[in-house]
Amino acid sequence: MDIQQIRNATIVVQYAGKKILIDPMLAEKGTYPPFGPQIGFPDAPRQDQYNPMVSLPTSIDNITADLDAVIVTHLHLDHWDDAAIEALPKTIKLFVQNNEDAKVITDAGFTNVEVLKEDTMFGDIQFIKTKGEHGRGPLVEMAGQVCGVVFKHPSEKTLYLAGDTVWYEAVQETIETHKPEIIVVAGGDNQFLEGGSLVMGKDDIYEVYKAAPNAKIISNHMEAVNHWTLSREKLNRFSNEKGISGNILVPDDGQSYSF
Repeated sequence: MDIQQIRNATIVVQYAGKKILIDPMLAEKGTYPPFGPQIGFPDAPRQDQYNPMVSLPTSIDNITADLDAVIVTHLHLDHWDDAAIEALPKTIKLFVQNNEDAKVITDAGFTNVEVLKEDTMFGDIQFIKTKGEHGRGPLVEMAGQVCGVVFKHPSEKTLYLAGDTVWYEAVQETIETHKPEIIVVAGGDNQFLEGGSLVMGKDDIYEVYKAAPNAKIISNHMEAVNHWTLSREKLNRFSNEKGISGNILVPDDGQSYSF
């Protein structure tokens, strides 16, 4: 498999001969207001910076060329935006987490939308929908439902895309059950000014490592939207201090890995 970090949670996965786009946020830099009171969220850092905070590392045409499918783990703006709706062909195969998200995307004109199950087949690739919690305590209800996906194929390593979740028992159970060799986590420790982490911070990522010490763990969702709090530099320093830098991969936008 090849995994290319695009920006924020957006990645392109080449898996068993299929090109799959995950959580496309494709707008130009500075298109949307910051996450915070302007758009109905609590106060958050960097209210003077519009989203996305950085440009795409390649063209939308390169990202969407020869796509076989798209997976949208949830409908927050930094995972599914107007630019993606405009750029993607309306007949593209789209996988979503539930019927509610399917209706929203179908209403936007897409005609080939499927709800992920615990045993969804896309050709000979198996997709397994997994649980996630987009924060802790009251944040979970405010942030809404999210999912992750495990990818399996006889000729590929098992990939676990955790999605926008913190570390909690369901993530551990997924790792214990499926024993993924490659794990992608949302590791920017995004937060509002109160309430704690919405996605994984460095301590969460360390828990992922302890649960899967032989896996390669890719941290994305970093430094691209205004409420991030964990930088690439700090995560790399942390993994060096813990002696796990060989396991924790922190890609720059545009960077690719092959496994």
